[in-house]
Amino acid sequence: MLENRAKLIAKLLVDYSTSVKRDEQVIIHGDVAAKDFVLEVYKNVLQKGAHAYLHWNVTGQRKIFYKYARKHQLEKFPKPVFQEVKESDAVIYISAPEDFYELKGIDAKKISLRMKTLKPILDWRVEKTKWVIFQYPTKQAAKFADLSYEKFKNMVFNSCLIDWKKFSKKLNKFKRKLDRVDEVVIKGKKTELYFSIKNRKAVVGNGKYNMPDGEVFTSVVEDSVNGCIYFEIPAVKYGNVVKNVYLEFKEGKVVKAKASSNEKLLKKIIATDEGAKRIGEFGIGLNYNITHNTKQILFDEKIGGTIHLALGRGYKETKSKNESAIHWDLIKDLRKDGEIYFDNELVMKNGVWKKDLL
Repeated sequence: MLENRAKLIAKLLVDYSTSVKRDEQVIIHGDVAAKDFVLEVYKNVLQKGAHAYLHWNVTGQRKIFYKYARKHQLEKFPKPVFQEVKESDAVIYISAPEDFYELKGIDAKKISLRMKTLKPILDWRVEKTKWVIFQYPTKQAAKFADLSYEKFKNMVFNSCLIDWKKFSKKLNKFKRKLDRVDEVVIKGKKTELYFSIKNRKAVVGNGKYNMPDGEVFTSVVEDSVNGCIYFEIPAVKYGNVVKNVYLEFKEGKVVKAKASSNEKLLKKIIATDEGAKRIGEFGIGLNYNITHNTKQILFDEKIGGTIHLALGRGYKETKSKNESAIHWDLIKDLRKDGEIYFDNELVMKNGVWKKDLL
């Protein structure tokens, strides 16, 4: 039986995140493991007088596709899928992971090729529809996060069920400050990184695209990144956990990449294309209700006291010029040993921001 907090989040996704209106066309992608929650979202969409189209995802289908698909299948552009997205007003994704290692062992080149093929669909969905992604808490996700199920579930629900209108005001205040910044300096363990965000546009993550949310992100001047950075929080890609990533940049490009696990994969991803060697996003986590890293990007990039840099594709609304088939967020934890400077002013130390910013 679906608990009341889950019902409130289902309503939040429909009423607030995507603001579904009568007669709008809404696509719902739902993992079978979250069946009851997906159906609650479906019900809420219908109650709005909108038209809901429900697509179910089954654990294992991606693995089968990438294992058996040949080059011509990976490169085949799915016109019917694109047409459906083009005719939709909103898209709601509800994941409920059961196997975090589903794509482990799959050739990263096959996945990259498919991502290149699907890029026009992703771009249309991001730029021209209302959309939101939510990850329903499962026991498998809690185990992957090294947390008890109750602790993990409570953290997920607590990070979603907040006053988003009030929080949005704080995030917008932060955005206004960030929009006036030129140089950013990040210091911490094995880290001293410099880059410019001058004349770029910050965007507030206030629950309209991700749930939970709570970040402000922008883009960087593509050739301005210099120095080194170490990421304490493990990154996950294609079912592989990449730990202790260390990157060195020169004039915007990665010139050295190391990791204590899956280093070959890290270098393969960076070699995807020219844009994958550069930073497409600089994000700042500001949701302090997310307290533990989970190795699950939807939560980890929002952790209050962290920042993240995405290798690859930047978002057009941030005025990014970086194009790539990938967008891979790497998270730096600054809560124990970290500092951020905006134009030579210390604005964050050990995860705590200056009061006039938040």
